[in-house]
Amino acid sequence: MSRRVDLWWLLCAILCLPLFSMAVFPLADTSEPRYAEIARVMAQSGDWITPWFEPGIPFWGKPPLSFWAEALSFKLFGVTEFAARLPSWLATLAAIGLLVSYTRANFGERTAKLAAIIYGSCALVYISSAAVLTDPFLALGTTMAMTGLAMAEKKPTILWRYSFFVGLSIGLLAKGPLALVLVGGGMAPWLCLHKSARTTLKALPWARGLLLTTVLSLPWYVAAELKTPGFLNYFIVGEHFLRFVDSGWAGDLYGNPHTRPHGTIWYYWIQASFPWGLIAIAMLLRAMSSPRLRPALSSALRKPEVCYLLAWTLFTPVFFTLAGNILWTYLLPALAPFSILLAIALQKWMDSHKPIETRALWPAGIAPITAVLLTLAVVIQPNLVKTEQGLVYYAKNNMQNQERLLFVDKQPFSARFYSRGTADHVSPNQIPQLLTGSAGFYLAVPKDLVEDVSKGLPNPIQKAYQDRRYVLFFVPPQQHLAAAQHTLPTPATEAVLQ
Repeated sequence: MSRRVDLWWLLCAILCLPLFSMAVFPLADTSEPRYAEIARVMAQSGDWITPWFEPGIPFWGKPPLSFWAEALSFKLFGVTEFAARLPSWLATLAAIGLLVSYTRANFGERTAKLAAIIYGSCALVYISSAAVLTDPFLALGTTMAMTGLAMAEKKPTILWRYSFFVGLSIGLLAKGPLALVLVGGGMAPWLCLHKSARTTLKALPWARGLLLTTVLSLPWYVAAELKTPGFLNYFIVGEHFLRFVDSGWAGDLYGNPHTRPHGTIWYYWIQASFPWGLIAIAMLLRAMSSPRLRPALSSALRKPEVCYLLAWTLFTPVFFTLAGNILWTYLLPALAPFSILLAIALQKWMDSHKPIETRALWPAGIAPITAVLLTLAVVIQPNLVKTEQGLVYYAKNNMQNQERLLFVDKQPFSARFYSRGTADHVSPNQIPQLLTGSAGFYLAVPKDLVEDVSKGLPNPIQKAYQDRRYVLFFVPPQQHLAAAQHTLPTPATEAVLQ
């Protein structure tokens, strides 16, 4: 009873600690503020069909499920970092709930809690649960589909029999057809190797289920194409084919390709599953090299439920092995079954090492403690991350009348979000025209352009703020500058102007 209570409190701590970072960690470029700004514009405009990358440019890179959730969160709780991240946290909790239900039914209560602890404390799961990303929704969809398939025969309730199809719908609206590939690929080896597993398929209401998936997901795809023609070609062909087969794909409309050597996904797997992936590898190598443990390992791998989890775990990294344009977040759907497999093995080890079983749970604190310490460091020193939160807040708090905040060359996504879309950007060639206006303005200049841009600014000029990437200048109206130039500054006023 004492051990069960300890596991419960450990799981609660792992699940609740991200709330701290969600509230105080600034949105750092590029992905988080980009997705948060898309959701903010959606909530502000009331356009729930097309996510907008910026005025006049639709965002065709992702379906809208995560943006819908974040926009609704903004409506309910206001436009804050916490509200932007809350949907990811809730999606992670829902995935853990499915994981626990499936594992409890098949492997027991204690193994289910161990699986939840392992999953929640994997580095990628912990970080993504407190971040503005689309991947937690894809992981929720694939987890719901795969657990629903496995549970439909064991517990043929309406919830489990239709959860497979609801999970497919969530995946289609979170990431697109990739969800179908990940679910189908995870199922295939299990179905091929175990004929008895095919009876599980008969437990699913295929006709009504596929109709449900179609009704839930297809209308948005049709509406999106009708509203912004060209969406389907870019999203299906570009994002789901060219992105992966062409590591230098030049058609990406919203960023730079993440070119990596083939096979990098396995290095990312070590990062994503840290620290548990290293522990799993060590346990596997020990079992393979031990004459005593090798027969037990071989026997376990022949079990249909273990084969199912293993195929589900391995398909995602195998699928992305030959892809060059990848991110480590692509591995999130593979971590739920991995956590169950490791929990099964860890439970057997703990049963045979009673005096020291609690040591097996120590790694669960690595990712949460590291994340909390990093959050505290960023709170003390915001320049550790790439965010214009402080710069934008400084400018907004000091603006008067018609003054504006302008970024030279391009505007970072964090500036768009924190300015609520009021900041703008200008090219260096446009600055002389701004100097003829009747209102002053704040000019954020990239540090590598400060020397060139400052030559075109009138003197004296006021340097107002500085962060990791930008120097903020306040440029007063021309008449104020002229008056300042004809006034002999005292040492005190000269220091202020500098």
